[in-house]
Amino acid sequence: MADRLTHTPRGKMTIREFFKGDKFALAAGVELLEVGDGYARARMEILPMHLNGGGVCQGGAIFTLADLAFAAAVNSHARLTFSITSSINFFRSESRGYLYAEAREAFNHKRLSNCEVNITNEAGETVATFCGTGYRKDATLPFEPAG
Repeated sequence: MADRLTHTPRGKMTIREFFKGDKFALAAGVELLEVGDGYARARMEILPMHLNGGGVCQGGAIFTLADLAFAAAVNSHARLTFSITSSINFFRSESRGYLYAEAREAFNHKRLSNCEVNITNEAGETVATFCGTGYRKDATLPFEPAG
């Protein structure tokens, strides 16, 4: 990623193109649907590879979905922001269909960001909630700020 930050001029890629560099989320099937100023929405279709031994979507897969939405929301200002803490609460299990993660920044500061992510099923029912705090580095990202 460092090479992408130092060798790609700002505005030469979109935030969606930038996050295609998140190979783990990409491999997990997470798709970034929308990004705005301090906001992002992503989805993931539950596939057999996401199921745990109990036949429901594994918590790590849901965390990956929430984490990508979090990352897009807090990095939407085009300043490199990494998670320093995050937690997730699971309320409902799912075994098929799409899950959606909607991330909204609750606090945006020069160095710190806090973001809440609601993960829902296709019916709009809450499956999990995620809360993360990000630390902003001095590095700018190679896309224009959202918003």
